[in-house]
Amino acid sequence: MADKAVPHFHNDLGVAVIHVGAREFMCIGAQPPFDHPHVFLDMGADDEIICQYCSTLYRHRASLKPRQSDPAGCVWDDRAKDDLTKTAAE
Repeated sequence: MADKAVPHFHNDLGVAVIHVGAREFMCIGAQPPFDHPHVFLDMGADDEIICQYCSTLYRHRASLKPRQSDPAGCVWDDRAKDDLTKTAAE
């Protein structure tokens, strides 16, 4: 299965700031089924951006890889969900 082209992050932990390694990414708010519309955020030349739906503050940290966050639990990986959906369909 191919990985998403754009990293996805969430704030289930309710932290004040999430540091990310990507400047372009999707914010989903919380993990499904409590997610908000998945919005594309682009920091451009700035080092931080606020999600207009959930008000999560994202800050770029150059030492992180594009699909990493601090705290690490804020990266959304839906492969497990996709695997369950695929198994149910078979």
